[in-house]
Amino acid sequence: MRLLILGLAGVVSFSSFSQDIHFSNMDYSPMTLNPGLAGANYDLQAISNYRTQWNAVPGAAPFSTIAVSADMRLNPNKRQRSGNIALGINFFNDQAGVNRISTNNVALSLAYHLFVGDKSTVGLGLQSGFGQRTLDAANGMWGSQYDGLTYNAALPSGENLGSPSFSFLDAGAGFVYTYGSDESRMRANDNIKVNAGYAVFHVNRPNFSFTGGDDNLYMRHSIFANASIGVGSTNYAIEPGVYTQLQGPSTEILMGSDIRVLLKEGSKVTGNIQRTSVAMGVYYRNRDAVVSRIMFNYAGMAIGFSYDFNISSLTEVTNARGGAEFFLRWVMDSPLNATKARI
Repeated sequence: MRLLILGLAGVVSFSSFSQDIHFSNMDYSPMTLNPGLAGANYDLQAISNYRTQWNAVPGAAPFSTIAVSADMRLNPNKRQRSGNIALGINFFNDQAGVNRISTNNVALSLAYHLFVGDKSTVGLGLQSGFGQRTLDAANGMWGSQYDGLTYNAALPSGENLGSPSFSFLDAGAGFVYTYGSDESRMRANDNIKVNAGYAVFHVNRPNFSFTGGDDNLYMRHSIFANASIGVGSTNYAIEPGVYTQLQGPSTEILMGSDIRVLLKEGSKVTGNIQRTSVAMGVYYRNRDAVVSRIMFNYAGMAIGFSYDFNISSLTEVTNARGGAEFFLRWVMDSPLNATKARI
């Protein structure tokens, strides 16, 4: 069984070109979810993410992903404006499997959000990116290196991988609808905040092959909706979310909800007391994992942790241990804002 899993780990890491990175905390990775989310909810936010997966598989190298992003409204203080113009940037590094397939990607997003009501906007975001992939074939484990009983590293791999490194250009676009005010301005606990959108990534279908073949990256269609619904006269808010990713033959659906508890209301006059809350939730990823998560919010900072309990066919080997994930988010006033007296 262990040899089978090791073989599968090598195959998966080499053939995973058709799959994008993903986070269980999709709502805290906005630029990989929808480029239209740049500037959709905050004047300025910065987020860092870290995910590690398959540490529990014996002998297999874990997968790990690090990402950082920031987005900012470029005209937050203009009066009588019809909408918000925003810019976003996202970078990630992904390391996959025993072959150490490394993917680096940096992308810029430009978005415009048109006011369609007192609390509603519709937005369009365009994204352009540059990526690079590298492969360390020396660490690979290949089918030709199994002698019928065991793995023998001395046997030739018989693989002709071509270039161990290549670069590509990428492009995407997305629509977003938002309703409600951002959390930093929410004072009562009976607010409703909604985000929903559709995006398509890799519209240019970049070539993703190490062997020089015609293996083009599938377009990824991202559909999502989430909300924060305050329960009036209580300290609780319900925060459901549904995230669907369609990429070639693969479908990923992540759905669930958090329950947020307001621990301390922010000061409405002096601002000396900061809004503080904690949230806990459970999500389900179709045929793959149950995700539990917890996060703490203080003023403009949020820190969170989630863990994937594997329920797929690998459960026998992983003992249900899937992946751990962390995120940090900072929400700030834009430096483009003029200084305003606190009321």
